[in-house]
Amino acid sequence: MNLLRAFLLAAAISLFAREISLASEAAPVETRIRVLVISGGHDFEKEPFFALFKNNPEITYRAAEHPQAQPLLQAESASQFDVLVLYDYYQIIPEETRANFLAWLKAGKGLVVMHHAIASYQEWPEYAKIIGAKYYLKKTEVAGVEKPRSVFKHGVNLKVHVADPAHPVTRGLKDFEIHDETYRLYDVDPGVHPLLTTDSPESNHLVAWAKEYENSRVVYIQGGHDHFAYENPSYQQLLRQAIRWTSPR
Repeated sequence: MNLLRAFLLAAAISLFAREISLASEAAPVETRIRVLVISGGHDFEKEPFFALFKNNPEITYRAAEHPQAQPLLQAESASQFDVLVLYDYYQIIPEETRANFLAWLKAGKGLVVMHHAIASYQEWPEYAKIIGAKYYLKKTEVAGVEKPRSVFKHGVNLKVHVADPAHPVTRGLKDFEIHDETYRLYDVDPGVHPLLTTDSPESNHLVAWAKEYENSRVVYIQGGHDHFAYENPSYQQLLRQAIRWTSPR
């Protein structure tokens, strides 16, 4: 009985110490990175997805969904945020919103683009330049070359290789496996900085990269379809460090 009491006491002390440690890791609210997360146009598992942000002690965040999200890019609202995270799949982007988006980037604020947001704004050519890639929702002719429709496959077990272990977005990450949806046959700007690759035949080789546009740092992460990705520790670290690196703070 005494041994059991000692074991329970040790477990309680360990748990209390962990709680204190976690609390101390959380940055003061006034110094946290302020993140705007935009979704809309594509279904997703909301509770585990937003846990990615709720459980990040370095940030505060606001979630917005199309069509109500775009006004938040106006100068007065945008001043409340440091990093924009896109998890949308949306095509309507009026001229005013395009100008606001570009002003965000000229101001040096961060941009993290996740998963299906690669396919947004198909009729706005500048978007592909911003994110460093073009996903084709239909056959398209580019400079006289016919591009086939890009394809996806759900439920793939993927081996991911860290292409640049020294980059702040991937620092500390090791090669990992993830169960996720893959994309293939999208074009990537050769000038991007590779972060993650895979040799899976179901996916493009390059699956995450960093770049700059205007005065902003930009990161694209191909993965992130559902809870299998959201709950993967390597994916969580990748997203956390992408937000940190792109933030002007």
